[in-house]
Amino acid sequence: MTLTAVSYCTRTNSPRSWSWARASGLLVDEWLLERRPPADLAEHLVCTWRGDAGEARTLLPDECVDMYWVNGSVWVSGPETRSWPAAARPGTDAVGVCFRSGVAPSLLGVAASELRDVRVCLDQLWRGGAARELAERVSCRDDDDGRAIELENAVRQMAAGAWGLDAVAAEVTGRLHLAGTASARELARATYLSERQLHRRCTAAFGYGPGFLLRMLRVQRFLQLARDESRPPRLADLAIDAGYADQSHLTREVRTIMGTTPAQLLRSSPERPIGSRLDPLVGGTLLV
Repeated sequence: MTLTAVSYCTRTNSPRSWSWARASGLLVDEWLLERRPPADLAEHLVCTWRGDAGEARTLLPDECVDMYWVNGSVWVSGPETRSWPAAARPGTDAVGVCFRSGVAPSLLGVAASELRDVRVCLDQLWRGGAARELAERVSCRDDDDGRAIELENAVRQMAAGAWGLDAVAAEVTGRLHLAGTASARELARATYLSERQLHRRCTAAFGYGPGFLLRMLRVQRFLQLARDESRPPRLADLAIDAGYADQSHLTREVRTIMGTTPAQLLRSSPERPIGSRLDPLVGGTLLV
């Protein structure tokens, strides 16, 4: 999938694991602050994030699973197939971790297909009082930094007892990231599975089959390129760099999955337009 120097390793612009940074100058990201995960969690997490969920203009879908704290409870948001309207009230503080593609099922103990287009309280997935105890530990922290640390510690505990990432899922994501495109037949041949078996394994790991996974990764690549300061100036060039056949192909995919147009997604914040320097934050205070 890597067609340019833009990396799929993280969405954040922050150069350090302990500092928060605005996700980008795009209006759709204006509510969101992110930081890179600690080094020992880099194989499991894309990033740790926080923000006022009530300020989100559009909640963008992706293929990842998020575990987040809000209003005293810990929730899980599964892989999505489409965008959905924000329902939180302004002032709704949320802190979360974003799992890498295909990782969450082994850590949470539930197939990604069970979480597709779903947001569910963690205590509905875990038996006993483990989810409630985690929510209490997170809620007892005084600030978002402390809450983020508690969620990251929970991921460490889950990783220690996990049964390991599906080797097929790892092979599929690796090939899609490198090649940018691959047919189900090519992926099946590479993993020594039938196309039906491949679809079943991908659905359990990602929430959907390899074809739709490729579509989601391509949309995410478009958004990541759009967030970069050195993005191509023309939308047609951005579409090609993201792996689309042309601008019309990009427009159709974005309308189907995001429910809007590429041009609307590329609208930048008047206070922090694309191309401006993104300042890292620590504990909510801008570093000067």
